[in-house]
Amino acid sequence: MNRVKKLFHALLYDRNKIKLLLLYKFSKFYSDEKFLRKLYRLRMGKELDLGNPQTFSEKLQWLKLHNRKPEDSQMVDKVEAKKYVANIIGEEYIIPTLGVYNTPDEIDFDALPDQFVLKCTHDSGGLVVCKDKHNLDFVKTRERFKKWLKTNYYYQNREWPYKNVRPRIIAEQYMEDENDRELKDYKFFCFDGEPKLCQIIAGRQTTMTIDFYDKDWIHQDFHEPRKYPFAKEQHLPPKEYEKMWKLASKLSQGHPFIRVDFYDINGEVFFGELTFFPTSGMGGFDPEVWDYIFGDWIKLPNTSNAASSQ
Repeated sequence: MNRVKKLFHALLYDRNKIKLLLLYKFSKFYSDEKFLRKLYRLRMGKELDLGNPQTFSEKLQWLKLHNRKPEDSQMVDKVEAKKYVANIIGEEYIIPTLGVYNTPDEIDFDALPDQFVLKCTHDSGGLVVCKDKHNLDFVKTRERFKKWLKTNYYYQNREWPYKNVRPRIIAEQYMEDENDRELKDYKFFCFDGEPKLCQIIAGRQTTMTIDFYDKDWIHQDFHEPRKYPFAKEQHLPPKEYEKMWKLASKLSQGHPFIRVDFYDINGEVFFGELTFFPTSGMGGFDPEVWDYIFGDWIKLPNTSNAASSQ
């Protein structure tokens, strides 16, 4: 019986996977709302309620459609976001930029140091971390960025802020913490200027773990996204945790929800990025009740003042 059940789940998964591939292939033919309804059903296994959204997942989809502000595009552009953040909290929290390029052919690898990071400015995931320039395949790297620059990230999950971001490449200083030899991400989930929880992502080079802590550094017993494990041992708070909390509050003012990311590098705080839709609002919670708790924290703006979904 177990074998039959496993086979049924495998077939169901494959069918959903095929439907997802087809949805993405023909995504440009769907309106934003219709696309999100179909995607939500496939990802979350239930219908999307946009008329009376209750959960964090539903409200993020609503915000994609109805809460569109021009400055949002600046805030997700990896070049422009640095200017935006520096203007609010100061230049000292910004990781140094080594260069900005419109095309991969403009990258002058000879002028870059032995270690650096290259990122697409217009997406999430277009990234090359170089720890030793002598081992980097320059041709292959340029080809990867040529492919990435052709993609409009907005069409993947209809995250509107990315729609009009100009595709470029940014080179940044390579940063490493001397204690852990890796960078932990400290991601503050903020609701109209009030950080509620800090998410820590660690072990990206080995086994990635995700944990949440509250302001008093008490570990929270839930998963988001639902499939990632907790760290084997609870993390210690970063040295400048209280400062991170205050900076996150400043940067999140005026936004129903935004995630503000920082790094703790050798005891100093550095800005990471601003994210309006973590896991595009479809990562899921375990236990599911936390989807409702996070949802209660989002106060949706008045629809009469919100942008059209078209």
